[in-house]
Amino acid sequence: MKKKCLCRMSGIKSSLIIVFIGLVICSFILPTVAFSGDTINLTYSGFMPPTHAQSKLEAAWCKEVGKRTNGRVKITHYSGQTLTKAAQNYQGVKSGLSDLGCSVLQYTRGRFPMMDFINLPLGYPNGQIATAIINEVYEKFAPKELDEVKVLYLHAHGPGFIHTKDKPVHKMEDLKGLKIRSHGPTASMVQALGGTPTAFPMNELYQSLQKGVVQAGLYPLESNKGWKMAEVTDYVIACYPTAYSLGFFVVMNKDKWNALPEKDQKIIEGINGEWIFKHGKTWEAGAFEGINFLLQAGNSMIGIDPKEAKRWKKACEPVLQDYIDLNNEKGLPGEEVLKYVEKRLADNEKGKFESNYMEKK
Repeated sequence: MKKKCLCRMSGIKSSLIIVFIGLVICSFILPTVAFSGDTINLTYSGFMPPTHAQSKLEAAWCKEVGKRTNGRVKITHYSGQTLTKAAQNYQGVKSGLSDLGCSVLQYTRGRFPMMDFINLPLGYPNGQIATAIINEVYEKFAPKELDEVKVLYLHAHGPGFIHTKDKPVHKMEDLKGLKIRSHGPTASMVQALGGTPTAFPMNELYQSLQKGVVQAGLYPLESNKGWKMAEVTDYVIACYPTAYSLGFFVVMNKDKWNALPEKDQKIIEGINGEWIFKHGKTWEAGAFEGINFLLQAGNSMIGIDPKEAKRWKKACEPVLQDYIDLNNEKGLPGEEVLKYVEKRLADNEKGKFESNYMEKK
């Protein structure tokens, strides 16, 4: 009798050990999602201040996901780099430090060679066009450089210009010796025009201009109000033929995405489409608000003479060739991407720009 009991107890212990080992193995293999009752809790890392219009859109997206999933998915938004720094945001999502995140593709230079096209001085006219084009290119060319994460959507700001403190600029020679905050291809553009590029995050630029660490910055018109840059600059150098944009990613940890119920994935993808429109329109509206803010601050906008603008465009040609050469080295269709983007910008100039990533009029 005792032997039977001992055998039975031994069997139970063995079963428990097997179950325990199985659970341990599963914890390493299966993606982890934080559950609270019937709710999936996720974190979203943003780098812009909470007062910024784009940061508010991120927070609104999180709330909309919660609303449309009937509370099954709850996303907590962390703005102002409180969860991960802007330059570490992508890696943070990939490794699971945050579940979702938004930052700038250019902040991790070299990681997204094909998508770097958005940062080139191609003459982007506004945020809606730039946002539509960056999503079109991602859809058409499906760059593998973003395969490490789930791309929810992309967006891009309106025309980026050089903003100077104290010194007006009318020709390339006026840029000589100026330290100008810039990154990636925009830094190459600054160098091509005769300036001295200096790289650091946007959130450090206000104080750097204030203290004279740099004499200028490269950013969109929107930042004059969104980041209060008009308070520490005097001039906007509006050379539209060489206007660049910046590409922003909204991505999610791939395992966390795959762990979501399919019905909630479909709901989120539907919201993403709507938010692409919202971001593009908000960038465009922000540009007008930025102009108004800088003029009220007593700043001036300097339009570059058309003949001089052609000189700027000619000087920037090596920056475009660098993009093509780098992509060729990696076996990527950089030249094809560039031709596509130039065609789409030409479509806009002819009044023939239509896109699935813009709201129908």
